[in-house]
Amino acid sequence: MSQTEDSNKKKCILAVDDTAVVLTRILNTLQDDYDVVTVSSGVRALKYLKQEKPDLILLDIRMPQKDGIATLREIRAMKDRADVPVIMLTGVEDKSSVVETARLGICDYILKPFSADELQIRIRKVFMQKEH
Repeated sequence: MSQTEDSNKKKCILAVDDTAVVLTRILNTLQDDYDVVTVSSGVRALKYLKQEKPDLILLDIRMPQKDGIATLREIRAMKDRADVPVIMLTGVEDKSSVVETARLGICDYILKPFSADELQIRIRKVFMQKEH
């Protein structure tokens, strides 16, 4: 693949949330600028990550079966996936979750409901930091 093709390729974002409305909102907000893959659980996210490496993960904290923190721990333990930037999404401002996810090396933390502009800005910020 040539350098130009590579730079024209859209970055891939994996969005993980158990709420269909939130996934639809993320998709509608980001699909013009990014390739967006949506999954509805931490288990499905880990399955996807065994095959693919996205450029960024948007990860909900509160989910049934495997919550975002448990999912993040497993992502950080994966060979060749531990360095993928993660932005946590949550409807709850829970200090222990903030501390735990920060310890696991997240890039940012977004409270739901979020605005489309805020989501775009924070994602761009992560990609700009990664390039430097």
